[in-house]
Amino acid sequence: MTDSLKNFYASLIPFYHLLYPDWEKSIKRQASMLNAIISENWGDDNSKILDAACGIGTQCLGLASLGYEVTASDLSPQAIERAQFEASERNLSLSFSVADMRSAYDHHADQFDIVIACDNAIPHLLSDEEILSAFRQFHACTRPGGGCIITVRDYEKEEKTGQTTKVYGSREENGITYLIFQNWDWQGELYNLSLYFIEDEGKSQCKTHVMRSKYYAIGTNRLIELMISAGFQNVVRLDEEFFQPVIIGTRKT
Repeated sequence: MTDSLKNFYASLIPFYHLLYPDWEKSIKRQASMLNAIISENWGDDNSKILDAACGIGTQCLGLASLGYEVTASDLSPQAIERAQFEASERNLSLSFSVADMRSAYDHHADQFDIVIACDNAIPHLLSDEEILSAFRQFHACTRPGGGCIITVRDYEKEEKTGQTTKVYGSREENGITYLIFQNWDWQGELYNLSLYFIEDEGKSQCKTHVMRSKYYAIGTNRLIELMISAGFQNVVRLDEEFFQPVIIGTRKT
């Protein structure tokens, strides 16, 4: 799984921001939403954050801009390289490194006020055992009284049969139109994802980029059970707080 996932993101990184209609606005909006969740559930004195699946920085850049002390890691070296570049462009100081979220504490060997893994990162892990392993590492990374935040797709709403197409629409960048969509090929609770970027320069032919990966369509109720098994308490799902369902848990004081 690790090598195929690394290859998926190595190909995706140059286009990743195009998944959002306006990535800059998404950075600010998501940071504001996460900040509100942190403040409401753990108070305002929680400044030290670990983003255990930071990607190109969609969440961690915005949180750093709000004054949080952010440590960020990701499985993909290319993602970390781009996140570092984006932080430098914004004059933000974050600590970046390459790490698998299933070994977050083994890698960072530190505790944080808040640990996050957003934007459907967890379902890259293809079994309950792998997810539980990650959650146990997140728990070890969370200080007593601190919290964990994950955000995921709402897979309970999916039929999980045949093929499903998710259309992102079109994006314009540097005079090029990108048409973006996903195709999901279901195999029980798993699905093969093909992510397409069709690059249209107005000529008779277009260039197509496709990235492929596999996901586990795990439901939020099962994720809650696994977070509790990892040691978190007061684990609940929050709706209307973020663009995806949010699951939060607290480490016992």
